[in-house]
Amino acid sequence: MRPMLASPATAVPTGTQWLHEVKWDGMRVLADVHDGRLTLTSRNGNDATAAFPELDGLKDTYDDLLLDGEVVAFDAGRPSFAMLAERMHVQERRRAERLAAANPVTYLVFDLLRLFGQDLTTQPLSARRELLERLGLSGPHWQVPPVYDDGQELFAATLDQGLEGVMSKRRLSPYLPGRRSADWVKVPHHRNVSAVIGGWRPEKTNDAGRLGAVLLGVPSPDGWRYAGKMGSGIAGAAQRRLTDLLAPLTTDTSPFCDEVPALDAKDATWVRPEVVVEARALGVTREGRLRQPAYLGVRTDVTPDDLMADATGAGGDL
Repeated sequence: MRPMLASPATAVPTGTQWLHEVKWDGMRVLADVHDGRLTLTSRNGNDATAAFPELDGLKDTYDDLLLDGEVVAFDAGRPSFAMLAERMHVQERRRAERLAAANPVTYLVFDLLRLFGQDLTTQPLSARRELLERLGLSGPHWQVPPVYDDGQELFAATLDQGLEGVMSKRRLSPYLPGRRSADWVKVPHHRNVSAVIGGWRPEKTNDAGRLGAVLLGVPSPDGWRYAGKMGSGIAGAAQRRLTDLLAPLTTDTSPFCDEVPALDAKDATWVRPEVVVEARALGVTREGRLRQPAYLGVRTDVTPDDLMADATGAGGDL
């Protein structure tokens, strides 16, 4: 099963037919408990069970259930995608256990899709939520965050607290696996941006041509639109990982649908736009470029196709 997806919106909806949740800066994960086993599946259908060993205890909560939620890494009480990025791609069990001890995650559960063999996806959200809250899922690394009636107040609070935004859902909405619905809408504060890498430039001070900055692209109706150059945060392990990921993707032509400024394109190595990264920016320039973007990590939980689909009807990703 693939998770239900929200449609982008520019304002938080109002009215008693909606409930509202914090939009966390995490990784969407379905948690399936059955026959004493736990399987974690990412948004794009990849098995993420090995990456998060601290969630193993979920298999002892109930005999059979399917949960939807987000895996979040907290840094001083705030979600940190940069810390989560260190965890989400790990598949070797011992390494995952070491990382879990030093940098644990929390699974924030917001929906219940199956319980004791009964499919609940056709039930309204209000009924699924009531059942979920009655389960008492509160553990060392998992919890059920509250929902709120006042979306405007929550939006202001999340902005003040530096959180990602608000997710609003119709109380009567069924769960539509793998589908995007206007019954769920997301209103972010636009601090973080997911983008593809379409090229890279070498370090200015290094004769060996080591990767120093990457050229980012965001979805548009015509393809990948150039969104600027990013070098901040790319050093050490991050530099090595990006180099390894981009090396086999080298191509002769720019993958961007618009022209890259000559200053940014100078000495660039073009790559196929297959690697998705998360960036934090201070905003967007009049030319549509990210303002001072900083690298947070590689996203293995979404694909370039996912980004294109997310941008549908949103007037662009920025």
